[in-house]
Amino acid sequence: MSLADLHVMLVEDHGIQRRLGLRLLSELGLTRLNDADGGESALVLLRAMDAPPDVILVDLDMPGMDGVEFIGHVAEGKLARSIAVVSAMDASLLHTVEVMAKAAGLRVLGAVEKPLSPAKLTNLLSTYRVQPDQHARPAQVARSLDQLREALAAGEVLPFFQPQAEFRSGKIIAVEALARWRLPDGSFVSPGEFMPLAEEGGLMEAVTAHMLAESCRWVARWREDGIRMRVSVNVSASCLTGPEVADRYERLVRDQGVAPDNVIVEITESALMADTVRGLGMLARLRLKGFGLSVDDFGTGYSSLAQLSQIPFTELKIDQGFVGGAPQQPRKRAVIEASLELARKLGLHVVAEGVETLEEWELLAELGCDLAQGYLVSRPVPGAELGAAIARWRQPAD
Repeated sequence: MSLADLHVMLVEDHGIQRRLGLRLLSELGLTRLNDADGGESALVLLRAMDAPPDVILVDLDMPGMDGVEFIGHVAEGKLARSIAVVSAMDASLLHTVEVMAKAAGLRVLGAVEKPLSPAKLTNLLSTYRVQPDQHARPAQVARSLDQLREALAAGEVLPFFQPQAEFRSGKIIAVEALARWRLPDGSFVSPGEFMPLAEEGGLMEAVTAHMLAESCRWVARWREDGIRMRVSVNVSASCLTGPEVADRYERLVRDQGVAPDNVIVEITESALMADTVRGLGMLARLRLKGFGLSVDDFGTGYSSLAQLSQIPFTELKIDQGFVGGAPQQPRKRAVIEASLELARKLGLHVVAEGVETLEEWELLAELGCDLAQGYLVSRPVPGAELGAAIARWRQPAD
């Protein structure tokens, strides 16, 4: 999507500032523009629109409904695809706003200081990308547990793979398996829709076992083509409930001709910490079998350093919320630096998720991160397309 194609709303209570912003946006070639003089009037306009704007530019310091309250309403009602703050605000406040909006599925592009200029607006708006998976259907399409059960049996739930590249060598050496539900017409149901359905309906163990087996089947196929790859598979904490789990996962992996040391089990930090006591022995058995253990979305849960030190992790994944914009935001950089230092002391490899720009790559490489995962390297691809994705990454930039 080009800059001129963006649909932008400017929310600014100061009349002169609002008129200046609209003029600058028009001079950049944008024609789909809306404006409002405050949060209340902006919400009325947004709720009457047929489709949400791509970007809302909003001032935080407004009388009546301030920008923070307004953003909360926008996020709750999913009234925009992304927001950007027009304010010289404190970095910690921006991060709070970003976390609040992200929790409701709203992207925060960043902040631009007043006075506005063509260069500032271009730099900000050029970071906008269409975020939903290109294969996914809208989340509001209703699906039933029985349909998911049938899809599993029919092999319609399958792994897509997002490559992970070494900062040191630039080589793609690993992938993360991400579940996709393919419909008969070739479109895909969003994981955000069917994974909670599986969790609530007691199908997570079946989904996990299926993903583990299918992912390892692809690892074996790639090996025949000369591509040696480790694979990470997400496992819900609800599946880690008994000592027999480690034996079952080992059988699944070896049945596909893959050794456990080529497989990393990913567990989200917040889910894991709730089940540490009953899961600790099982996690230890997975490590004894040779599986790697990764703590996913590090920094988004409420774990203690003591708990992390007690669990036999081999890998830590820095959440994309800390990676995006880190070159421009000192607080995010500080979180990444602290995470890398912790990982070094615990002997863990580190994967940075959501790497989308060269500036983010360069920062993470400078700080000593091990692996990058994100759209800069590749989008998630079907197993048959991994070789092509690796070839695209190897091509020199134009």
